[in-house]
Amino acid sequence: MSTATSPVPPVPKAPRRSFGRWFKVLGWRHLVALGAIAFAILPVLWVVSAAFTTDPTISSGNLLPRQPTTDNFTTLFSNPDQPYLKWYLNTMVLATVVAIFTVLIAAGAAYAFSRFRFKGRKVGMVFLLLVQMFPQFLAIVAIYLLMAQVSDVFAAVGLDTLTGLGLVYLGGAMGVNAWLIKGFFDTIPFEIDESAKVDGATHGQVFWGIILPLAAPVLAVVGLLSFIFTINEFLIASTLLQSPGTKTLAVGLRGFIDQQYSENWGPFAAGALLAAIPVVILFIFLQKFIVGGLTQGSVKG
Repeated sequence: MSTATSPVPPVPKAPRRSFGRWFKVLGWRHLVALGAIAFAILPVLWVVSAAFTTDPTISSGNLLPRQPTTDNFTTLFSNPDQPYLKWYLNTMVLATVVAIFTVLIAAGAAYAFSRFRFKGRKVGMVFLLLVQMFPQFLAIVAIYLLMAQVSDVFAAVGLDTLTGLGLVYLGGAMGVNAWLIKGFFDTIPFEIDESAKVDGATHGQVFWGIILPLAAPVLAVVGLLSFIFTINEFLIASTLLQSPGTKTLAVGLRGFIDQQYSENWGPFAAGALLAAIPVVILFIFLQKFIVGGLTQGSVKG
């Protein structure tokens, strides 16, 4: 016995939205995004244009160079009084070492504040937070006097040394980095630590083998911010570094646009452009850790 099947009614098409309705719901977001992208890219394009043009000033230049040239890069590397390669090497080594030790020391302090309970724990955390409320440049006079006295005892970490400058950088941002990493450690379940300790793991094995891999996103962020800060910092570096051989990029490139070299904006832009390359490469490399999940899959099963 066959039964008759009723025909399936056609699916009505969704009404087409007008441009005004689309712009009100979604279009304005695209407009804001394009404006933000233009606001961020325009200064970069201007610096790139200044690096490849022969115009000595920036104000009279164009967004696109009329006659691109590499003369600014030649000038940058051919001046023996301003050793750009030496500054570049100093900055990259200093930024790398400071970023690595910042991550390690701040992670160790954050692990202690997050996992251990000891007398003075809350007072210490509040003290670190209060210290970070004051800008570092407020203590620049004290830092200079301290480093001058250290030079009399141990010149290797005193004034006009990259080692001394690195120690100042390590102490300056340690509090805020420890707070940032501690907040991340607090979100990692304590059950992971307890399970590892039941299996016989020590605190060191838990820290290096479990906590740090799970905290890779925040460690990447702290390391990247420390690397960028060290490259960009000028005030403290210009106060503590004096001889040309110990200068960083920020201090050395300042010499191209001071009163004596006020017409060398082209080499200055070329040097700044080259200094941005390691930051871009590092950001691309760490992007997968920055956008990665916190404890994805760590407590499942």
